[in-house]
Amino acid sequence: MAKTLIYHGSYTEIQNPKIIVGRHTKDFGFGFYCTVIREQAERWAKRFNTPVINVYSVLFDTSLDILEFETMTDEWLDFIANCRSGTPHKYDIVIGAMADDQIYNYIADYLDGVLSRDQFWSLAKFKYPTHQIAFCSQCALQCLHFENSMEI
Repeated sequence: MAKTLIYHGSYTEIQNPKIIVGRHTKDFGFGFYCTVIREQAERWAKRFNTPVINVYSVLFDTSLDILEFETMTDEWLDFIANCRSGTPHKYDIVIGAMADDQIYNYIADYLDGVLSRDQFWSLAKFKYPTHQIAFCSQCALQCLHFENSMEI
């Protein structure tokens, strides 16, 4: 597998990524989140006063436990619902579409029984493509090589 460039939007340069366990759960659980879509990383970074894009090359270690959702499926929805509810998983790396804030509101409504699964899927159409890679273990972080960063 060839090296790929990926991006992380932040407020600072991050040469040595870490997994920070906080009180807020994310789509794919705790991890260091990146994307192959530079524009998406720029949107993430622009939440901060000093937006910075960090660029990494990644070479995935095939011995790691990697879960990839190639499309948004019922399994993707259930996985995000579990992670956002605080249920841990066993994967080193998880790859797939991102549930932005609007999509997460639909997920919350689905979990609360306000929306059926079919209603969720009819509402869950992204205006632009999304992508995320969650590096969820220390072993997974070893796949990353810092290339550079730039303030945008």
